[in-house]
Amino acid sequence: MSTADMAAAPAAHATVEAAVRAQLSKALGGKRGIVEAAVPTIFFTGMWIATHDLKTSLIVSIASAVVLLLIRLAQRTTPQFVLNSLLGIGIGAFFAMRSGDAKDVFLPGIYYNAVYAVVMLVSIVARWPLVGFLIGSVTGDPTAWHRDPGLVRLCSRLTWLLMLPCLVRVVVQLPLYWADQVTALGIAKIALGWPLQVAGLAAMVWVLARGRTPIHQPAD
Repeated sequence: MSTADMAAAPAAHATVEAAVRAQLSKALGGKRGIVEAAVPTIFFTGMWIATHDLKTSLIVSIASAVVLLLIRLAQRTTPQFVLNSLLGIGIGAFFAMRSGDAKDVFLPGIYYNAVYAVVMLVSIVARWPLVGFLIGSVTGDPTAWHRDPGLVRLCSRLTWLLMLPCLVRVVVQLPLYWADQVTALGIAKIALGWPLQVAGLAAMVWVLARGRTPIHQPAD
């Protein structure tokens, strides 16, 4: 980038690609954060298969998230990702207990992925791809990246790759929800959770590894 704003970026990231990789890793909480996000769904699905009892499945699922939270607190590490997981299962539990239908545990997640996919698609069409704001969070200027057409194109490709897992989840899970397939929904959520996210991130890393767009440039 040939702007003075980009020269203010932290020295830890010499390239745009490195900055985006670092921000994505931070946002997902690394391997541990990804696993913590999957644990409550694994316990809910396992208990549902074993008991077909909604209340028991929810209690075990929430309890697993609480245990992970206590471990985080005991280790004095950030509980952010466990709290996100606990919030997600809590909202799902509210939906399911209100309707009495176990499949509604998965409804908030389907809504979330659908909305997220639409927002990212709109950002791409509007040529303000969401990934660009990750760069802005590094440089301290949320919009300076938009003045570089090459960066806009790069961020658009990355936003597509970030959007595709959300779209796949909706396309796969929504028909299962309509068909009342609770066990299949749980398995699909696990399979399309962190494995799909890792695949999407691997594709993003591949795209990023091909480029060396410097953040630090002398001011004009």
